[in-house]
Amino acid sequence: MIKAYAALEAGGKLQPFEYDPGPLGRHEVEIDVESCGICHSDLSMIDNEWGRSQYPLVPGHEVIGSIAQVGEAVTRLKVGQRVGLGWHSGYCMNCPSCMEGDHNLCASAQGSIVGRHGGFANKVRAEAPSVVPLPQQLDSQSAGPLFCGGITVFNPLVQFDIPPTAKAAVIGIGGLGHLALQFLNAWGCEVTAFTSSEAKKTEALKLGAHRTLDSRDKREIKASAGSFDLILSTVNVKLDWNAYMATLKPRGRLHFVGATLEPLDIGVFSLIGGQRSVSGSPVGSPANIARMLEFAARHNIQPMTEIFRFDQVNEAIERLKSGQARYRIVLSR
Repeated sequence: MIKAYAALEAGGKLQPFEYDPGPLGRHEVEIDVESCGICHSDLSMIDNEWGRSQYPLVPGHEVIGSIAQVGEAVTRLKVGQRVGLGWHSGYCMNCPSCMEGDHNLCASAQGSIVGRHGGFANKVRAEAPSVVPLPQQLDSQSAGPLFCGGITVFNPLVQFDIPPTAKAAVIGIGGLGHLALQFLNAWGCEVTAFTSSEAKKTEALKLGAHRTLDSRDKREIKASAGSFDLILSTVNVKLDWNAYMATLKPRGRLHFVGATLEPLDIGVFSLIGGQRSVSGSPVGSPANIARMLEFAARHNIQPMTEIFRFDQVNEAIERLKSGQARYRIVLSR
């Protein structure tokens, strides 16, 4: 039996929960969970904000642990190996996206907490291709958020061939944004942080920003017209997107990794006149997760974390909901 914490209904508190996972699949591995990050996506699934939650629901898709068992067809991973698991727990391995290495775009990809139980547990199972070995230099207690937040902000750098000479900006310095600043700085970019928080300005500079701009000051934003090759938006609220579009250089890109639920209101002439782009992306393929982990290890990129015990899961969730966490919350044994 696997011992876990589950929401039994939409918006419910997490409760101790046990389930029998059945026989291990030929292509599956079982992971002894050491730590697991808590992401806003976990909250959305607990509350059924996206209309696809199934209860009991065991959240947790930023898992770090060691391989406890491997299926008979698994050869790449070994018992005892330290690994991580992110948003996806399996792929069809047959569609054009999978065959081209874009597993994260697989229409049949299995979410680690969508239709299956996640990592708020002592063990979790996943298809072997979705499980990525963890570099020795990365700390088990803080590495979990790299498997969702980290790859989410790293993936666009690879997908769009962002050069190290690019001038890049980040909107929102939180769970995603604080990692984006670190990755962009290590990538070689000139980095600007848009933030409305005075307290976060100094922190943003320490994390890798070369300068900050007050996102509430229309004059500052207007004065930055034509400045950026890339803007990463990590927020989930509606902003004046046309004002941000105006800060892009010709051929610049406004890229969304934060899931704002309101439709984008963007004037088409800004796109046409400057040949600018608006785009978005989800997490990343296992290959790009591995590249991201190697890059993070080489450049000492680490999520800033607050640590809770697994039996403090409801406290940890309330801390995340408060918006006061700096910047990712991790459950650890």
